[in-house]
Amino acid sequence: MPCAACRVDRRGFLLGAGAAALVLRPWLVRAASGDYEAMILGCIDPRIQEPMRDFAVQHGLIGQYSQFTIAGAAIGVVAPSFAEWHKAFWDNLATSIELHNIKSVIAIDHRDCGAAKIAYGDASVATVETETHHKAMAEFRGEVRKRQPRLKIETLLMALDGSFISFS
Repeated sequence: MPCAACRVDRRGFLLGAGAAALVLRPWLVRAASGDYEAMILGCIDPRIQEPMRDFAVQHGLIGQYSQFTIAGAAIGVVAPSFAEWHKAFWDNLATSIELHNIKSVIAIDHRDCGAAKIAYGDASVATVETETHHKAMAEFRGEVRKRQPRLKIETLLMALDGSFISFS
């Protein structure tokens, strides 16, 4: 016969699991609105998801940032070929400022980016990749300064090995 005292009902299990999650992940108890550090803008490329999370961990940002992911990252926000996407980013950034009181935006572009090829042509990535990203990120920084002058801005180009070049 099963031990009646040993049996865990569904409600008890869920309460226990929820409590454990809060102990292991204390940022879950924070309010949806409040004071957070940053918004991280990244690309949809699956190859960079883990390196972007590693960046957030290394910089103490876990539980401290909102995230916006779009093809090309900063390129997706400024390239004319993606003009229809731009409003979505700027509206999300304004919402993150309003809800999360973020202090900075961190844009992380990456090498071998398919969206950069679409936006600026294959040659822009094959021969002058760093310059292409540098130019797009300079335009991104200018737009952020114009629209959200109080935000700090960090722009990074990530290699596929997870190393970074800063354009800030």
